Amino acid sequence: MNMIIYNKNLQKKCGVDIEYYKKKSGKYKIGGKNGLGKELKLNTDNLIFEGEYLNGKRHGKGREYDTDNTPILKFEGQYLNGKKNGKGRTYYYNGELEFDGEYLNGMKHGICKEYDSSGKLIFEGEYLNDLKWNGKGYKNDILEFEIKKGSGKIKKYLNDKLIFEGEYLNGKKHGKVKEYNNFGELIFEGEYLNGKRNGKGKEFHYDFFHYFLEYEGAYLNDKRNGKGKKLFDNGKLEYEGEYLNE
Repeated sequence: MNMIIYNKNLQKKCGVDIEYYKKKSGKYKIGGKNGLGKELKLNTDNLIFEGEYLNGKRHGKGREYDTDNTPILKFEGQYLNGKKNGKGRTYYYNGELEFDGEYLNGMKHGICKEYDSSGKLIFEGEYLNDLKWNGKGYKNDILEFEIKKGSGKIKKYLNDKLIFEGEYLNGKKHGKVKEYNNFGELIFEGEYLNGKRNGKGKEFHYDFFHYFLEYEGAYLNDKRNGKGKKLFDNGKLEYEGEYLNE
């Protein structure tokens, strides 16, 4: 089926309830429950998705678009029961390929290659349940890190900006790390154990007006626990003492 549906009679015949999609997701679907179909953004009618459906879910080949300004292709690949499954590609706003690899249940899983927005290779290897598992990372064509079975030193980028650098063990943050916000500002530096902040660390506060060391001290299971001190934005001490699950 490849039919555009606008009136309520056709909606009923083809099993599509536009009002339902408007209320539930802020977008609506045109096309039937099975076969080729499209999804459009409410009010603007910008294309969000086009591809194949089965029982009302994305199933088969499809394409997703970013509609903040004009429709820009951001993903193309295979779907299974509404989730990305099989080979797929994601793209930057400028049209450059970002990720070329395999998915399983909506997560990166399998062999892949990743690129920066200028088209340079930044990672080649294998993902396991959305985690880099085996492979090598590059920066400006120079080997930057290598990870084996989810273990080793690693760097992560978002839109070409470094957001994480540190150690992993069995797919989890483990050891000394640094974390950054989307603007490249350091927001945490310290120790992790099995994916959670454990040990000594520092938190930095960042907004449009201030950037300063906010907390320095001990962590346990991702929370401030033990001795620590909190600072004002001018560097003066606000509190020094014991913390418990903060």
